[in-house]
Amino acid sequence: MIRRVKKLCPRNLYLSLTKNPNFRYPFHSNFIHHLDFNHKLIKNTSFSSRLDYGETQNFVKDAIFFRKPNYVRSYCSEKSGDGEKCNEWTEEIEYLDESGSVIYTGKGIRSVEPGFDDHVMVGGIKKPFLNASAVAKIVEVVNRWKWGPELETQLDKLQFVPKMVHITQALKVINDSDTSLSLFRWAKRQSWYVPGDECYVMLFDVLNESRDFDGMLSLFDEMVHDSSKNGISLFSAYNRVIQYLAKADKLEMSYCCFKKVLDSDCKIDTQSYNVLMTLFLNKGLPYKAFEIYESMEKGECSLDGSTYELMIPSLAKSGRLDAAIKLFQEMKERNFRPSFNIFASLVDSMGKAGRLDTSMKVYMEMQGCGHRPSAPMYVSLIESYAKAGKLDTALRLWDEMRIAGFRPNFGLFTMIIESHAKSGKLDIAMSIFTDMERAGFLPTPSTYSCLLEMHASSGQVDSAMKLYNSMTSAGLRPGLSTYTALLTLLAKRKLVDVAAKILLEMKTMGYSVDVSASDVLMVYIKDGSVDHALRWLRFMGSSGIRTNNFIVRQLFESCMKNALYESAKPLLETYVESAAKVDLVLYTSVLAHLVRCQDEQNERHLMAILSATKHKAHAFLCGLFTGPEQRKQPVLSFVREFFQGIDYELEEGAARYFVNVLLNYLVLMGQINRARCIWKVAYENKLFPKAIVFDQHIAWSLDVRNLSVGAALIAVMHTLHRFRKRMLYYGVVPRRIKLVTGPTLKIVIAQMLSSVESPFEVSKVVLRAPGDSVMEWFKKPIVQQFLLNEIPSRADILMHKMNILFPCSAPELRSLSPPKPLIGKAM
Repeated sequence: MIRRVKKLCPRNLYLSLTKNPNFRYPFHSNFIHHLDFNHKLIKNTSFSSRLDYGETQNFVKDAIFFRKPNYVRSYCSEKSGDGEKCNEWTEEIEYLDESGSVIYTGKGIRSVEPGFDDHVMVGGIKKPFLNASAVAKIVEVVNRWKWGPELETQLDKLQFVPKMVHITQALKVINDSDTSLSLFRWAKRQSWYVPGDECYVMLFDVLNESRDFDGMLSLFDEMVHDSSKNGISLFSAYNRVIQYLAKADKLEMSYCCFKKVLDSDCKIDTQSYNVLMTLFLNKGLPYKAFEIYESMEKGECSLDGSTYELMIPSLAKSGRLDAAIKLFQEMKERNFRPSFNIFASLVDSMGKAGRLDTSMKVYMEMQGCGHRPSAPMYVSLIESYAKAGKLDTALRLWDEMRIAGFRPNFGLFTMIIESHAKSGKLDIAMSIFTDMERAGFLPTPSTYSCLLEMHASSGQVDSAMKLYNSMTSAGLRPGLSTYTALLTLLAKRKLVDVAAKILLEMKTMGYSVDVSASDVLMVYIKDGSVDHALRWLRFMGSSGIRTNNFIVRQLFESCMKNALYESAKPLLETYVESAAKVDLVLYTSVLAHLVRCQDEQNERHLMAILSATKHKAHAFLCGLFTGPEQRKQPVLSFVREFFQGIDYELEEGAARYFVNVLLNYLVLMGQINRARCIWKVAYENKLFPKAIVFDQHIAWSLDVRNLSVGAALIAVMHTLHRFRKRMLYYGVVPRRIKLVTGPTLKIVIAQMLSSVESPFEVSKVVLRAPGDSVMEWFKKPIVQQFLLNEIPSRADILMHKMNILFPCSAPELRSLSPPKPLIGKAM
């Protein structure tokens, strides 16, 4: 109730009391909720006695609601509703409660003009709006209208000018993200808006609580634009966004915001760096985390303890050991205490990288810090040292582990056994193997195989067989490499029966034994144990095990080398029957044995072997010794026809070998003319392209260094005969003639020519003579007869030791002992 104490201006009273009933004054709110200008209020005023009830109703009706000309509002700005200056309050008013007691006495309160006044006039005194009251009013409006144009209209009608501090404080109270954003966007359109870090932080907090990350990203972009436009730094808000997105596992969003902040040259705090690195490490992207760490170093930020715990193990596991050690040292310098996880990761990574000294140093430092090594750490260290071959240290750590009360696991037993076995320390390996069995572990086939193979390679037959029997008794199936190693050992020890037993057991296990049996056969062949090889081959045949043609050929050649011709022929027949092709080299090797053979019985075996080859060279050899009537063509034509059928691209070397051996054989048989034909055709087919050289009038030469003895004799006779015809018939005389013989053939050829008083002088590897002297020598009748056909007969040659004159059919192996003169008897 209001009671006049002194004279009161009615108009001003009416105007001051006709306010919006919904308006709440920020002052005296505890006793004035609204001013309801009703009949009861008017009736209780001091001047109501002058107006009866009906007049009062008409007065209120006319003056306030219907008589608009009489409605004039006064504001604190001292302007009336019609623009005229209003009168001040001249009377005091008593504010009464319903019982009539005085609540407040004063000159009254004037209205506020929205968007203009920043204070309230209480009589003649200016009273500013309290921040708490302004914030409460903003919160009240926002909570009622929520969002949309109506909210903005109501905010525009506030009876005071808001400030950014009011908006920020209101955002702290409002919990709804949409409502907060509506208030913020209204504030951004006001002239008094100033971007603030705290305001954005409040918004991001609300958006994070509502998990609206898309809205957060959109607001972040607005914030970046505000920051660049106004040139201010919003440090806290930037970092708050990055942290919220990273903690929500929004990897791409958080990294995008991170890059935008970096591009805008704003600073990022340590916590944001740490949260981002943690996110990338947890996502399995260590290299991206390392990039962020490098950016952090450039920004002069440091890691916190939890990030050290993540970064050091991640760097170590990714192989960046130097960076891990650097962070480890930095962590200690900053007085952070490394955890056991950091020590374990460094010890493990350094050991696996082969940096054993650093690994052991970290291991010792860990023990100095009071951490007790774990079983996995012992396993890692022992494996690292064992793989590096430092078995003494590995064994010491093995003992430490067992003393510490840890029980080695199955994998560690296997690794330490195999490491010692492969290094040749079989005694230690077997000792640990026994401990493994006592510990209740069943060794794997690989462990058995490793031990067995190493015992086999060291030649310990008894230990290897004991392990094999133990392995099979345990129901384990030996591997192919185990069987191979055991069979090889037994073959080298010539234990044919035991090897046969093991091979049959291998076959029973389901393995294909053909290759393994052939490998054993090759061991016997390479060792020169032909008898054992033949015995093993018979066992293979009786067991239905086949071998390949290559090994059959190798065994055949071994039999030939050991003069076991009777055993060699069945092997050759088997070789031919299996569709294997006898090449010219194999046929020539048999012919070479025939050339050196001095026993008539062996000659028959060798001739039978030559016939069993079914090679076309044998038909040629037989045709060569028949008469022209049976051949139906001359010898020279017959020889040319055979050599034309040779594929020189594939068999040039074989053909050259065949010519050398065949000429040896023909010389021994006294078939000089046939030998001359062979040499002539061989030279025509360029088998010896550089043998004869005509250097115009300067020098003529013959090179016989790559020929056998018989081929060299025929080549010298035939070539000197050609030189004689050129010099005598055509009058061409060179300055000198050379016979390049080499050190082995020099003596044989020199002694042969010295019997007819040749002018050739002997030097180290050459026989040479002036062309004029040779010309005179060629004119002698004895020389002509000698060059035509006076090669010693077969009977004369057989008087000498065969191994001196023809030590080998191969041209590269010859005797160094000089033979006796060959033609002395013929002369």
